[in-house]
Amino acid sequence: MTADAALARDFDINALPPGFAEDPFPVYRALLEHAPVKRFADGSVMLSRHADLDRVYRDTKTYSSDKKAEFLPKYGPSPLYEHHTTSLVFNDPPLHTRVRKIMMGALTPRAIAAMEPGLVRLVDGLLDRLEEKGEADLIEDFAAAIPVEVIGNLFVIPHEERGPLRDWSLAILGALEPVLTPDQQARGNAAVAAFKDYLADLVARRRADPGDPATDVLTRLMQGSEGEQLSDVELLQNCIFILNAGHETTTNLIGNALHALTEWPEEKRRLIADPSLIDTAVDEFLRFQSPNQLGNRSAVQVSEFHGERIEPGTRIHLAIGAANRDPRQYDEPDRLDLSRKPNRHLAFAQGPHLCAGFSLARMEGRIAISRFLNRFPDFELSGPPRRTGRVRFRGFAELPARMHRTSERNDI
Repeated sequence: MTADAALARDFDINALPPGFAEDPFPVYRALLEHAPVKRFADGSVMLSRHADLDRVYRDTKTYSSDKKAEFLPKYGPSPLYEHHTTSLVFNDPPLHTRVRKIMMGALTPRAIAAMEPGLVRLVDGLLDRLEEKGEADLIEDFAAAIPVEVIGNLFVIPHEERGPLRDWSLAILGALEPVLTPDQQARGNAAVAAFKDYLADLVARRRADPGDPATDVLTRLMQGSEGEQLSDVELLQNCIFILNAGHETTTNLIGNALHALTEWPEEKRRLIADPSLIDTAVDEFLRFQSPNQLGNRSAVQVSEFHGERIEPGTRIHLAIGAANRDPRQYDEPDRLDLSRKPNRHLAFAQGPHLCAGFSLARMEGRIAISRFLNRFPDFELSGPPRRTGRVRFRGFAELPARMHRTSERNDI
């Protein structure tokens, strides 16, 4: 048996090997080649190939996003259980359809385009502060600061009240890890409760003084759409979901991209020399280091993959990070290629559950990365980066860097 075959055989999502959070890709390569349907002792399976994940995402009749049966044993009757079983991402129609319709009405192409000037001002202000400091943490001082402000603006949250949002988000999403510690569970439950209390107060204020539903996502969610209305619990929990999803994935996209450019200097030089690459570059960053590495579904009908029968009730782990490195889909999948086309990555999922905010996330990544490189083309790491240690959401907790200002700007 080869080393890769043994790696695939021994991998257990419920007992992760040392170093997996830091570098999961050797395991992903082994699974792609030797165990495209990986069975675990708890009865769940993991799919890793691109075509298989694409099939699952598109077939909502065979594969359900509803997590009530899975999450009750994990969380018990708790704030985390209420949140994750009420939010958009872990539900099927009709709740998913109702919430998504209301949400997409506030994220039209015109509405997103209208956000761009404000986003440019925000990014330029952050870059001014980075230049003043000379050395900074590119996560806290840049990548994480952008989506918190963008999502805060969408909900018209007063600036002085945005302080706790990032910590609440990290605690709630941290409780989605495959193996959950008591501390993670306690912090996640406390964060949901605090977040829900804050939003209940914000909703009360917004009911007394409604915003413009064309630009205020909270007001739009409160009003509903075409006769569709959210209950109070659905409203609060899906506000939490939007704030969390919009924050974490975009932070990871920007942080992972800037780190990748330090490891692939030739690609960094290509992007600086040819600013028109930025759109394909953002998609390649999303593929290469997917901000969300793992998804989940449960089978509701019998299906089969590679001769393996999947019974109804089976929990299915979707290895997004592996699928986005599948050699059956991509030439040289472990190489960063900022001009890669086509690039049908699954970082935003696919089908009916395609990320509602994917256009906004792409715009945030495009503006943040391009304007950063335009200002600091010679930036370099000033210390060892530190990843979050989480495996579902892949990103950095710290990315210390030294900025070197250039006298010329290329308007990437």
